[in-house]
Amino acid sequence: MAQAVEEWYKQMPVITRSYLTAVIVTTVGCSLDIISPYKLYLNPVLVVKQYQFWRLITNFLYFRKMDLDFMFHMFFLARYCKLLEENSFRGRTADFFYMLLFGATVLTGIVLIGGTIPYLSESFAKIIFLSNSLTFMMVYVWSKQNPFIHMSFLGLFTFTAAYLPWVLLGFSVLVGASAWVDLLGMIAGHAYYFLEDVYPRMTDRRPLRTPSFIKALFADEHVVVARPANVQFAPPAADDVLQG
Repeated sequence: MAQAVEEWYKQMPVITRSYLTAVIVTTVGCSLDIISPYKLYLNPVLVVKQYQFWRLITNFLYFRKMDLDFMFHMFFLARYCKLLEENSFRGRTADFFYMLLFGATVLTGIVLIGGTIPYLSESFAKIIFLSNSLTFMMVYVWSKQNPFIHMSFLGLFTFTAAYLPWVLLGFSVLVGASAWVDLLGMIAGHAYYFLEDVYPRMTDRRPLRTPSFIKALFADEHVVVARPANVQFAPPAADDVLQG
């Protein structure tokens, strides 16, 4: 069993493995009172006035207490983060890292701005950890890129992946969790999906092009499709040549 878990862990792509490790270490450390959550949560006053900039990162690493909700989010993180990095972002580690950076920035900005809006400030003031929202953002992006996959929720009913975020949002409401946390993830995920997939098709422009300094942090991973040996391919038909 331990060997199987070790192999599963080693086979994870680098960003998923690194983020999952940081999350588990941070959450376990807080549970054992080795790390104080008060040193991790998002506090705009402490960030600006006392230069505690690490809070902009650490608030994405803590998932509160280790309970059933924690296990659910670890499953979502390990599954959908891994699926995105291995499939949609295969060979594009820098682009995947930039997606997470974009999502974290959008989520932080929403919370900071929302905290200044009357009637909403009280709700946003309660959101001091954005780890759940970032995980939900990845679920949303995956669902947009794989909308026709058939899924089942706890064996109760089936649906396509396009509705997965809404099913999970409904489940969160039923168990008494704050809907704001999931909604923020959906907003950040839709912002990325629109700017990365929809807007470029409309305008031929790509505003979320990964900066070169981020690409320099990751070695290029070329995806090669192997051609079987000793296999001869027939020449294209005349109609295909004309259409090409």
